[in-house]
Amino acid sequence: MSTTVIILAAGKGTRMRSNLPKVLQPLAGRPLLGHVINTAKKLQADHIITIYGHGGALVQNAFAHEQVQWVEQAEQLGTGHAVKVTLPVLPREGVSLILSGDVPCITEQTLQKLLDVSRETQIGLVTLTLADATGYGRIVRENGKIQAIVEHKDASEAQRQIQEINTGIYCVSNAKLHEWLPKLSNNNAQGEYYLTDIVAMAIADGLEVASVEPQLAFEVEGVNDRVQLAALEREFQNFQAKQLMQQGVHLIDPTRFDLRGNLTAGKDVRIDINVIIEGDCELGDGVEIGAGCILKNTKIAAGTKVQPYSVFDQAVVGEAAQIGPFSRLRPGAVLANEVHIGNFVEVKNSQIGLGSKANHFTYLGDAEVGAGSNIGAGTITCNYDGANKFKTIIGDQVFIGSNSSLVAPVTIANGATVGAGSTITRDVAEQCLAVERSKQFTKENYQRPQKLKK
Repeated sequence: MSTTVIILAAGKGTRMRSNLPKVLQPLAGRPLLGHVINTAKKLQADHIITIYGHGGALVQNAFAHEQVQWVEQAEQLGTGHAVKVTLPVLPREGVSLILSGDVPCITEQTLQKLLDVSRETQIGLVTLTLADATGYGRIVRENGKIQAIVEHKDASEAQRQIQEINTGIYCVSNAKLHEWLPKLSNNNAQGEYYLTDIVAMAIADGLEVASVEPQLAFEVEGVNDRVQLAALEREFQNFQAKQLMQQGVHLIDPTRFDLRGNLTAGKDVRIDINVIIEGDCELGDGVEIGAGCILKNTKIAAGTKVQPYSVFDQAVVGEAAQIGPFSRLRPGAVLANEVHIGNFVEVKNSQIGLGSKANHFTYLGDAEVGAGSNIGAGTITCNYDGANKFKTIIGDQVFIGSNSSLVAPVTIANGATVGAGSTITRDVAEQCLAVERSKQFTKENYQRPQKLKK
């Protein structure tokens, strides 16, 4: 049976106090709506229909790369109205999961359970039991079976004592949606078309309403303001940290760790406090990441040690390397095994060969460095003339003295030496020494200039 996912994402999110639509607010580095779409893709949904409204162009542009069918809800007249506007494009066969774009943490596992229990009943929903259910729609049961969902404002005093709530997540037969949605009424305290009313229609048709509860309560938490967003961020990060630790990753303090993407880690990986992982990252066996590091779309091979406060962006690092502290690897940085990149060294669009070292205050941009070379402190590759980039090639076993400027395009051949303080503008042949600096002179009894008296 085919599965459609309908995502309600038309709300403005006034309480966010933002020019950005609520469903585009970030959670763990991804828009709220992005989390829901990603979960729908994991379920291999045949159709993903997203209902947009406020900030529609921004929302659509943010997900232009996704295979999503967009339906506009020009007027926000309630959840029932939101789903109703999808009827012209909603298949008449199969089932639909109805999700909210501001409830980002619902898991594939919970939704699969909902699908499984709803196949026969034609309707099911996710419920949650809370100690304090104030403000939520209540699940009214009789002899254990769901009879109705009553919104808080419409509930009697007795119904408000019910602790089981509706999370707004449904699984419904498409045929029944086509039958029930046109019959919805807005005769209620809010003057809105409630999607919850389809439960009463199901009961009237003699159907049993299935239900499941999520394994973790935060899966069904929604976001309405910055306070809720921050609280959910930490709950989600704690959940991800726990998963990594169960896989064997040693997090020094899981409450001070942020994963804003995906991390694949080998055995005995150690991550210190305040590390941020973004995008898709991979850490090999025995990798150690020091405090305060940021890794984005980076791959680090086994045995490499990263000292604190280093920043990686689209970098590839080989085995047994030593990086940092305060190093920066920018896009296109590819380091071979046993490379040393030290404090305040920046590498961009460069390949560094086996065992080569740049330990202090150096910039290597658009460069190729061979094996076993040493780049002295203060060295820079002058790769940009103000309009175009040029390459510096440094061979094997090269020694570059401190405070050298290598003006690209230039090649320093195997075994060559560059004297400290040199500005190299021409190629240096193998096993040669190149020195370019002014001759030092000393003037005895030198008198410094004095300030003029007024």
